[in-house]
Amino acid sequence: MSPRSRSALSAVLIALASLLAPCATLAGWAMHGPADTGRYVAAVAPLADDPAVRDAAADTLGAGFAGFVDEATAGPVNGAVRLFVRDAARSFTRTEAFHEGWDAANRTVHAAVLRALRDDGAAGHAVTVDLAPVTERVRDRLAEDHVPFARRIPVRHTAVTVLPAHEADRLRKGYQVLDVAAFWLPLAAVVFAVTGIAVAACRRRAVTAAGIGTALGGALLALAVLVGRRLTVAELPGPVDGPAAGAVYDALTETLRTASWLLVALGLTVALASWLTGRYGRPARRRPPARPTPEATGPTPPRPTGTRL
Repeated sequence: MSPRSRSALSAVLIALASLLAPCATLAGWAMHGPADTGRYVAAVAPLADDPAVRDAAADTLGAGFAGFVDEATAGPVNGAVRLFVRDAARSFTRTEAFHEGWDAANRTVHAAVLRALRDDGAAGHAVTVDLAPVTERVRDRLAEDHVPFARRIPVRHTAVTVLPAHEADRLRKGYQVLDVAAFWLPLAAVVFAVTGIAVAACRRRAVTAAGIGTALGGALLALAVLVGRRLTVAELPGPVDGPAAGAVYDALTETLRTASWLLVALGLTVALASWLTGRYGRPARRRPPARPTPEATGPTPPRPTGTRL
Protein backbone atom coordinates (compact mmCIF):
# COMPACT_ATOMS: atom_id res chain seq x y z
CA MET A 1 0.00 0.00 0.00
CA SER A 2 1.38 3.38 -0.99
CA PRO A 3 1.98 6.09 1.66
CA ARG A 4 -0.82 8.19 0.21
CA SER A 5 -3.34 5.34 0.51
CA ARG A 6 -2.20 4.62 4.04
CA SER A 7 -2.64 8.27 5.00
CA ALA A 8 -6.14 8.38 3.49
CA LEU A 9 -7.20 5.18 5.27
CA SER A 10 -5.76 6.46 8.55
CA ALA A 11 -7.66 9.74 8.22
CA VAL A 12 -10.96 7.92 7.67
CA LEU A 13 -10.45 5.61 10.66
CA ILE A 14 -9.43 8.44 12.97
CA ALA A 15 -12.42 10.52 11.85
CA LEU A 16 -14.75 7.60 12.65
CA ALA A 17 -13.12 7.16 16.06
CA SER A 18 -13.54 10.88 16.79
CA LEU A 19 -17.24 10.73 15.89
CA LEU A 20 -17.84 7.59 17.94
CA ALA A 21 -16.10 8.90 21.08
CA PRO A 22 -18.87 11.33 22.16
CA CYS A 23 -21.58 8.84 21.15
CA ALA A 24 -19.91 6.13 23.24
CA THR A 25 -19.64 8.51 26.19
CA LEU A 26 -23.33 9.40 25.90
CA ALA A 27 -24.41 5.75 25.72
CA GLY A 28 -22.22 4.77 28.67
CA TRP A 29 -23.56 7.65 30.74
CA ALA A 30 -27.16 6.76 29.93
CA MET A 31 -26.72 3.13 30.99
CA HIS A 32 -24.61 3.69 34.11
CA GLY A 33 -25.99 7.05 35.26
CA PRO A 34 -29.72 7.75 35.06
CA ALA A 35 -30.46 4.05 34.43
CA ASP A 36 -29.09 3.12 37.87
CA THR A 37 -31.61 3.71 40.65
CA GLY A 38 -29.06 4.32 43.39
CA ARG A 39 -27.08 6.82 41.34
CA TYR A 40 -30.24 8.53 40.18
CA VAL A 41 -31.51 9.01 43.72
CA ALA A 42 -28.08 10.23 44.84
CA ALA A 43 -27.99 12.70 41.93
CA VAL A 44 -31.39 14.24 42.64
CA ALA A 45 -31.17 14.12 46.46
CA PRO A 46 -29.49 17.57 46.75
CA LEU A 47 -32.37 19.06 44.77
CA ALA A 48 -34.51 18.84 47.89
CA ASP A 49 -32.57 21.91 49.11
CA ASP A 50 -32.93 23.83 45.84
CA PRO A 51 -35.28 26.81 46.30
CA ALA A 52 -36.92 26.38 42.90
CA VAL A 53 -37.60 22.69 43.52
CA ARG A 54 -38.94 23.36 47.01
CA ASP A 55 -41.28 26.06 45.74
CA ALA A 56 -42.57 23.75 43.01
CA ALA A 57 -43.07 20.92 45.51
CA ALA A 58 -44.80 23.29 47.95
CA ASP A 59 -47.21 24.47 45.26
CA THR A 60 -48.01 20.88 44.30
CA LEU A 61 -48.51 19.78 47.91
CA GLY A 62 -50.58 22.85 48.71
CA ALA A 63 -52.83 22.34 45.69
CA GLY A 64 -53.30 18.68 46.56
CA PHE A 65 -54.15 19.40 50.18
CA ALA A 66 -56.53 22.19 49.19
CA GLY A 67 -58.28 19.79 46.85
CA PHE A 68 -58.60 17.28 49.66
CA VAL A 69 -60.11 19.95 51.91
CA ASP A 70 -62.55 20.95 49.15
CA GLU A 71 -63.63 17.34 48.85
CA ALA A 72 -63.97 16.90 52.61
CA THR A 73 -65.97 20.09 53.12
CA ALA A 74 -68.04 19.73 49.94
CA GLY A 75 -67.11 23.21 48.82
CA PRO A 76 -64.20 25.49 48.00
CA VAL A 77 -62.11 26.86 50.85
CA ASN A 78 -61.60 30.56 51.30
CA GLY A 79 -58.47 32.50 50.52
CA ALA A 80 -57.21 32.63 54.10
CA VAL A 81 -57.23 28.86 54.35
CA ARG A 82 -55.43 28.50 51.04
CA LEU A 83 -52.79 30.98 52.18
CA PHE A 84 -52.32 29.03 55.39
CA VAL A 85 -52.01 25.78 53.44
CA ARG A 86 -49.42 27.29 51.10
CA ASP A 87 -47.31 28.59 53.99
CA ALA A 88 -47.56 25.24 55.75
CA ALA A 89 -46.47 23.42 52.61
CA ARG A 90 -43.45 25.70 52.20
CA SER A 91 -42.50 25.14 55.82
CA PHE A 92 -42.81 21.39 55.30
CA THR A 93 -40.31 21.46 52.42
CA ARG A 94 -37.65 22.61 54.89
CA THR A 95 -38.06 19.61 57.19
CA GLU A 96 -36.24 16.30 57.26
CA ALA A 97 -39.51 14.53 56.51
CA PHE A 98 -39.63 16.24 53.13
CA HIS A 99 -36.09 15.04 52.34
CA GLU A 100 -37.03 11.48 53.23
CA GLY A 101 -40.21 11.67 51.18
CA TRP A 102 -38.32 13.18 48.25
CA ASP A 103 -35.80 10.31 48.20
CA ALA A 104 -38.47 7.67 48.70
CA ALA A 105 -40.68 9.04 45.92
CA ASN A 106 -37.79 9.29 43.46
CA ARG A 107 -36.64 5.78 44.29
CA THR A 108 -40.14 4.35 43.85
CA VAL A 109 -40.83 6.11 40.55
CA HIS A 110 -37.41 5.34 39.09
CA ALA A 111 -37.57 1.66 40.03
CA ALA A 112 -41.00 1.35 38.42
CA VAL A 113 -39.86 3.02 35.19
CA LEU A 114 -36.68 0.96 35.00
CA ARG A 115 -38.56 -2.26 35.63
CA ALA A 116 -40.98 -1.44 32.82
CA LEU A 117 -38.16 -0.60 30.39
CA ARG A 118 -36.41 -3.91 31.03
CA ASP A 119 -39.55 -6.04 30.78
CA ASP A 120 -40.62 -6.81 27.21
CA GLY A 121 -43.88 -8.22 28.52
CA ALA A 122 -44.92 -4.74 29.67
CA ALA A 123 -45.42 -3.55 26.09
CA GLY A 124 -48.68 -1.71 25.61
CA HIS A 125 -49.09 -0.95 29.32
CA ALA A 126 -48.65 2.36 31.08
CA VAL A 127 -46.13 2.71 33.92
CA THR A 128 -47.95 3.31 37.20
CA VAL A 129 -46.81 3.55 40.80
CA ASP A 130 -48.54 3.55 44.14
CA LEU A 131 -47.25 6.41 46.28
CA ALA A 132 -49.20 5.33 49.36
CA PRO A 133 -46.07 3.90 51.07
CA VAL A 134 -44.33 7.23 50.55
CA THR A 135 -47.27 9.14 52.01
CA GLU A 136 -47.41 6.80 54.97
CA ARG A 137 -43.70 7.20 55.62
CA VAL A 138 -43.98 10.99 55.56
CA ARG A 139 -47.03 10.90 57.83
CA ASP A 140 -45.21 8.74 60.39
CA ARG A 141 -42.23 11.07 60.35
CA LEU A 142 -44.46 14.10 60.91
CA ALA A 143 -46.18 12.30 63.77
CA GLU A 144 -42.80 11.57 65.34
CA ASP A 145 -42.04 15.29 65.14
CA HIS A 146 -45.33 16.00 66.98
CA VAL A 147 -46.89 17.86 64.08
CA PRO A 148 -50.56 18.56 64.88
CA PHE A 149 -53.12 16.40 63.05
CA ALA A 150 -50.35 14.39 61.35
CA ARG A 151 -52.10 11.10 62.08
CA ARG A 152 -55.16 12.34 60.22
CA ILE A 153 -53.37 12.63 56.91
CA PRO A 154 -55.12 10.14 54.60
CA VAL A 155 -53.14 7.40 52.89
CA ARG A 156 -54.81 6.44 49.65
CA HIS A 157 -53.70 3.55 47.46
CA THR A 158 -54.08 5.14 44.06
CA ALA A 159 -52.20 4.15 40.91
CA VAL A 160 -50.43 7.22 39.60
CA THR A 161 -49.53 7.10 35.90
CA VAL A 162 -45.87 7.99 35.40
CA LEU A 163 -45.58 7.17 31.70
CA PRO A 164 -48.36 6.55 29.18
CA ALA A 165 -48.24 3.30 27.20
CA HIS A 166 -46.96 4.82 23.95
CA GLU A 167 -44.21 6.76 25.75
CA ALA A 168 -43.15 3.66 27.68
CA ASP A 169 -42.92 1.58 24.49
CA ARG A 170 -40.84 4.25 22.77
CA LEU A 171 -38.46 4.54 25.71
CA ARG A 172 -38.19 0.74 25.93
CA LYS A 173 -36.91 0.54 22.36
CA GLY A 174 -34.44 3.31 23.01
CA TYR A 175 -33.26 1.61 26.20
CA GLN A 176 -32.55 -1.61 24.31
CA VAL A 177 -30.54 0.29 21.69
CA LEU A 178 -28.53 2.03 24.41
CA ASP A 179 -27.87 -1.29 26.12
CA VAL A 180 -26.16 -2.58 22.98
CA ALA A 181 -24.47 0.71 22.10
CA ALA A 182 -22.94 1.13 25.57
CA PHE A 183 -20.76 -1.93 24.94
CA TRP A 184 -19.97 -1.76 21.22
CA LEU A 185 -19.48 1.96 20.65
CA PRO A 186 -16.51 2.40 23.03
CA LEU A 187 -14.91 -0.77 21.66
CA ALA A 188 -15.36 0.38 18.06
CA ALA A 189 -13.93 3.84 18.84
CA VAL A 190 -10.78 2.34 20.37
CA VAL A 191 -10.33 -0.17 17.52
CA PHE A 192 -10.71 2.52 14.85
CA ALA A 193 -8.27 4.87 16.62
CA VAL A 194 -5.59 2.19 17.15
CA THR A 195 -5.93 0.88 13.60
CA GLY A 196 -5.80 4.38 12.14
CA ILE A 197 -2.57 5.12 14.01
CA ALA A 198 -1.06 1.75 13.09
CA VAL A 199 -1.62 2.09 9.32
CA ALA A 200 -0.60 5.76 9.11
CA ALA A 201 2.45 6.69 7.09
CA CYS A 202 3.40 9.16 9.86
CA ARG A 203 2.18 7.81 13.19
CA ARG A 204 3.09 10.91 15.14
CA ARG A 205 0.78 13.02 13.00
CA ALA A 206 -1.92 10.36 13.31
CA VAL A 207 -1.69 10.49 17.12
CA THR A 208 -1.94 14.28 16.98
CA ALA A 209 -4.99 14.07 14.72
CA ALA A 210 -6.64 11.51 17.00
CA GLY A 211 -6.11 13.77 20.01
CA ILE A 212 -7.56 16.80 18.24
CA GLY A 213 -10.53 14.75 17.01
CA THR A 214 -11.23 13.47 20.53
CA ALA A 215 -11.13 17.01 21.90
CA LEU A 216 -13.53 18.22 19.21
CA GLY A 217 -15.86 15.33 19.97
CA GLY A 218 -15.88 16.23 23.66
CA ALA A 219 -16.60 19.87 22.86
CA LEU A 220 -19.46 18.78 20.56
CA LEU A 221 -20.89 16.64 23.35
CA ALA A 222 -20.75 19.54 25.83
CA LEU A 223 -22.55 21.73 23.29
CA ALA A 224 -25.19 19.02 22.78
CA VAL A 225 -25.82 18.89 26.54
CA LEU A 226 -26.32 22.66 26.61
CA VAL A 227 -28.69 22.62 23.64
CA GLY A 228 -30.52 19.60 25.07
CA ARG A 229 -31.15 21.52 28.29
CA ARG A 230 -32.87 24.35 26.46
CA LEU A 231 -34.95 22.01 24.33
CA THR A 232 -35.94 19.78 27.24
CA VAL A 233 -37.00 22.61 29.51
CA ALA A 234 -38.83 24.37 26.69
CA GLU A 235 -40.87 21.27 25.78
CA LEU A 236 -42.04 20.56 29.32
CA PRO A 237 -45.60 21.52 30.26
CA GLY A 238 -46.30 24.64 32.25
CA PRO A 239 -46.57 23.15 35.78
CA VAL A 240 -43.05 21.68 35.64
CA ASP A 241 -41.43 24.35 33.51
CA GLY A 242 -38.96 26.86 34.88
CA PRO A 243 -35.96 26.81 37.24
CA ALA A 244 -37.02 23.57 38.93
CA ALA A 245 -36.90 21.61 35.69
CA GLY A 246 -33.54 23.17 34.85
CA ALA A 247 -32.16 22.17 38.24
CA VAL A 248 -33.28 18.56 37.73
CA TYR A 249 -31.71 18.48 34.26
CA ASP A 250 -28.43 19.90 35.56
CA ALA A 251 -28.29 17.35 38.37
CA LEU A 252 -28.85 14.41 36.02
CA THR A 253 -26.35 15.59 33.39
CA GLU A 254 -23.58 16.67 35.75
CA THR A 255 -21.62 13.45 35.15
CA LEU A 256 -22.10 13.76 31.38
CA ARG A 257 -20.79 17.32 31.37
CA THR A 258 -17.76 16.22 33.38
CA ALA A 259 -17.11 13.35 30.95
CA SER A 260 -17.32 15.69 27.95
CA TRP A 261 -14.72 18.06 29.39
CA LEU A 262 -12.53 15.08 30.29
CA LEU A 263 -12.62 14.10 26.61
CA VAL A 264 -11.53 17.61 25.68
CA ALA A 265 -8.69 17.58 28.21
CA LEU A 266 -7.53 14.10 27.21
CA GLY A 267 -7.56 14.89 23.51
CA LEU A 268 -5.67 18.16 23.90
CA THR A 269 -3.10 16.51 26.20
CA VAL A 270 -2.42 13.72 23.71
CA ALA A 271 -2.20 16.13 20.77
CA LEU A 272 0.12 18.51 22.63
CA ALA A 273 2.38 15.71 23.85
CA SER A 274 2.64 14.26 20.35
CA TRP A 275 3.44 17.68 18.86
CA LEU A 276 6.08 18.45 21.48
CA THR A 277 7.66 15.03 21.04
CA GLY A 278 7.91 15.56 17.31
CA ARG A 279 9.29 19.08 17.65
CA TYR A 280 11.79 18.71 20.48
CA GLY A 281 12.23 14.99 20.87
CA ARG A 282 14.12 14.31 17.64
CA PRO A 283 17.84 13.57 18.04
CA ALA A 284 20.11 15.98 16.23
CA ARG A 285 21.46 14.57 13.01
CA ARG A 286 25.24 14.38 12.73
CA ARG A 287 26.63 15.71 9.53
CA PRO A 288 29.42 13.70 7.88
CA PRO A 289 32.83 15.44 7.87
CA ALA A 290 33.43 17.52 4.79
CA ARG A 291 35.99 16.24 2.35
CA PRO A 292 38.93 18.57 1.75
CA THR A 293 38.85 20.36 -1.56
CA PRO A 294 41.87 20.66 -3.84
CA GLU A 295 42.02 24.40 -3.24
CA ALA A 296 42.25 23.90 0.52
CA THR A 297 44.99 21.28 0.39
CA GLY A 298 47.06 22.93 -2.35
CA PRO A 299 48.31 21.52 -5.63
CA THR A 300 49.20 17.87 -5.77
CA PRO A 301 52.99 17.38 -6.17
CA PRO A 302 53.97 15.59 -9.36
CA ARG A 303 54.95 12.00 -9.14
CA PRO A 304 58.58 11.26 -9.66
CA THR A 305 59.29 9.55 -12.93
CA GLY A 306 61.92 6.94 -13.34
CA THR A 307 64.99 7.71 -15.56
CA ARG A 308 66.95 5.32 -17.62
CA LEU A 309 70.53 4.74 -16.71
